[in-house]
Amino acid sequence: MNVHRAGFVNIVGNPNVGKSTLSNLLVGEKLSIITSKSQTTRHRIMGIVNGEDYQIVFSDTPGVLKPKFKLQESMLDFSKGALIDADVLLYVTDVVETPTKNQDFLDKVAKEKIPVLLVINKIDLLTGGQQELEALVAQWKELLPQAEIYPTSALHNFNVDNIMKRIVELLPESPPYFGKDALTDRNSRFFVTEIVREKILLTYDKEVPYATQVIVEKFTEDDNSIHIMAVIYVERDSQKGIIIGHQGKKLKHVGIEARKDIEIFFEKRVFLELYVKVEKDWRNQENKLRQFGYIE
Repeated sequence: MNVHRAGFVNIVGNPNVGKSTLSNLLVGEKLSIITSKSQTTRHRIMGIVNGEDYQIVFSDTPGVLKPKFKLQESMLDFSKGALIDADVLLYVTDVVETPTKNQDFLDKVAKEKIPVLLVINKIDLLTGGQQELEALVAQWKELLPQAEIYPTSALHNFNVDNIMKRIVELLPESPPYFGKDALTDRNSRFFVTEIVREKILLTYDKEVPYATQVIVEKFTEDDNSIHIMAVIYVERDSQKGIIIGHQGKKLKHVGIEARKDIEIFFEKRVFLELYVKVEKDWRNQENKLRQFGYIE
């Protein structure tokens, strides 16, 4: 009889190193927002991968950053929590960032007793060839001596299969934690909010996208279609004007782009209504952060 393996693999690292791109490759679905802007993942998002004799529960966490708002404190808690409940830790860095950028968090990772796979992402950006890569690997070996190091390019799907293979080998023997047909622990509404939020990040500049929160207020589904009503919350009246845009054009653009992706995700026709409301300074209000799912 085959041994069944199952476990929790948590993906951590600083913002913008490609954690979500790697996570989506490993899971095989676009579960986390991928944009070129940093700090796009705000929650821990679980993606579940099932093989005949294994189940991996991947958890993509927000990038580790120094908090400026209560929201970011909550995001940092998600990342710290990922060190506690993992069977395997995937620490993602890239060839651009300074290895010691977040020394406090790195020190915590260095003390881990569980297996740590260090993924050096974006090696396609190296200009100094093998020599430069070897120097980078040596630097990381000093910082995280117990980690196994995997030079990778998530963008070009290079070395991702080897990471996957190693993860399966490291999983403890265990029955599955979720049904074998499960893809994620998140519900449909959550993915609608993430898709709308991604379009906001791609459409607007500067601080505005980070001051937004999307809440799905209505989600009704039948055999052929889904009707969705969602509210985009902002912190100030001026931001509301920016989100809506001249004659409502910007908001309409976000709606059209989001609807396309939601239809692909659910493989159904989608009717999407978007509204904008002001909730002053929501990122620092504990009751609002609780309501929006950032504090449990």
